[in-house]
Amino acid sequence: MKYIVLDLEWNQSNTGKEKEIEQLPAEIIEIGAIKVDEAGLIVGEFSQLVKPVVYREMHHFTSQLIHMQMEELERGKPFAKVAGDFLEWCGEEEYLFCTWGSTDLTELQRNMRFHNMEPLADGPMRYLDVQKLFSIAYEDRKTRRALEYAVNFLNLEEDLPYHRAFSDAYYTARIFERIMQENRESLSYESYDVFHVPKSRKEEVKVQFDTYAKYISREFADKRIAFADREVCSSKCYLCHRNLRKKIKWFTANGRHYYCLAYCEIHGYLKGKIRIRKTDEGGMYVVKTTKLITDEAAEDLMERKKRAQELNRKHKQKEKESRNSQ
Repeated sequence: MKYIVLDLEWNQSNTGKEKEIEQLPAEIIEIGAIKVDEAGLIVGEFSQLVKPVVYREMHHFTSQLIHMQMEELERGKPFAKVAGDFLEWCGEEEYLFCTWGSTDLTELQRNMRFHNMEPLADGPMRYLDVQKLFSIAYEDRKTRRALEYAVNFLNLEEDLPYHRAFSDAYYTARIFERIMQENRESLSYESYDVFHVPKSRKEEVKVQFDTYAKYISREFADKRIAFADREVCSSKCYLCHRNLRKKIKWFTANGRHYYCLAYCEIHGYLKGKIRIRKTDEGGMYVVKTTKLITDEAAEDLMERKKRAQELNRKHKQKEKESRNSQ
């Protein structure tokens, strides 16, 4: 097994008027990667610039961040050539992508689709989010730190400028090497890029970790249909796999995140969380996590539901008053 530590730089529209903006909101302008073996040693490097074809003017924020001008990019190669070279460099041996954060693989696949390239996968793709692994290995599992913070935290030598694809991939690889040496068990916390949503119930993702379980659904037309699905709305103990009755049914305060509370007689309270995600095709899918929580956390969730109910009541009252005043 090899690990491909990937980082991308991309450019965006300055005006928002380009006709391609919906299909390609972020155009990749640089691909950098480090190949790492099972021992955490660097065994290969990749770095190429991409000549843009959509956004021919550098976004002011991008220019300030990466200190690159459009003239430099004009010397780059077409995206399909660079991406093809990159995938050939990755090799035939089994490998797993590693990134700092959760966006690079989505943007890589979106750019590949725009340029009519064969997709990397036809469903959710496993990868390692080194930013998340850093939090699991060294902090509270929840906080997401900047790359520079993690480099300083681990007292790694800063011998390259930040915010270029190769240098950020290099620093991510160095952090990944330390995690492999000092907390290798955290590598079991794989992430999933869902640029391609599961096509059927059979292809849905169900994965269990030591402290929580995750479920990624197939695509639904809307939330009403999704919450009518038994797997979506169910509550199961991920330790004993029993179906549980809910103490609190699914509720939301913002229409994007939903919560429920169930109780297992063997293992205690379990909190369910559903995040609604939109697809490029106009549908939606569900990412559901289930985790054991303390009695105190269960009481906090009950209070959160009461606050959500009060907010919903006030919102409905305002809507009613607005209709009556018209």
